[in-house]
Amino acid sequence: MPTGRSFGERRLIFSVFKTLTDQQVTVELKNDLCITGVLKSVDQFLNIRLDNISVLDEARHPHMMAVKNCFIRGSVVRYVQIPPSGIDTQLLEDATRREAATQTKR
Repeated sequence: MPTGRSFGERRLIFSVFKTLTDQQVTVELKNDLCITGVLKSVDQFLNIRLDNISVLDEARHPHMMAVKNCFIRGSVVRYVQIPPSGIDTQLLEDATRREAATQTKR
């Protein structure tokens, strides 16, 4: 059995991220680099493009100080922090329930 998320789970996460376009998010990478920026795009592989970025620990990552925009491959993302105002929790809960019901019917 393959590891990772099912297609339905990825589609749900993708839909959530699409609604966050043009909002500020913080992306934590698997190498412990934290990047804050404006979410400009996300694709079905959960690759992320950020504009107007800043790095949390500039002393540890001085090479990132000159970078203003970046593309982050989805497979290197550990965690994405989103603003509480950016999520309609009721809509997300409903979508999660629908996805779970679809999975149990299979």
